[in-house]
Amino acid sequence: MDDAAVRAVLLHYLERSAAGDEEGASSIYHPDAVLEFPQSGERFEGVATFLPWRREYPATSIEYELDRVRGRGDVWVAELRIRYDGGPWLFGVDVLEFRGDEVVRESIYVAEGWDAPEWRARWRAAPPPTG
Repeated sequence: MDDAAVRAVLLHYLERSAAGDEEGASSIYHPDAVLEFPQSGERFEGVATFLPWRREYPATSIEYELDRVRGRGDVWVAELRIRYDGGPWLFGVDVLEFRGDEVVRESIYVAEGWDAPEWRARWRAAPPPTG
């Protein structure tokens, strides 16, 4: 996998998921893929265990912005933003492990943003470009 291929896989998932096509979105996964949410301690083994609840997700509108993708070989990290039903943007980190062109393990972290403290301003660099 390279940056362009990983970005294409992620965009496929994000666009299909945002459109409510969870089956199409889930085509990026190996059938035995593992999905983890370390913040909640949840682990789902196999697409058959996480596709049903994704179909019933309670948000009526989910928006995504893919900011950066980095990695090499079979392990990649995506930095993104997500918001539910027009609410505040949340920051996410998605750690993806691939076997060929399929995701075999995914760990998703989501958190609220915060204002940068003024006391660190003199050391801050400009934010890296997105995209």
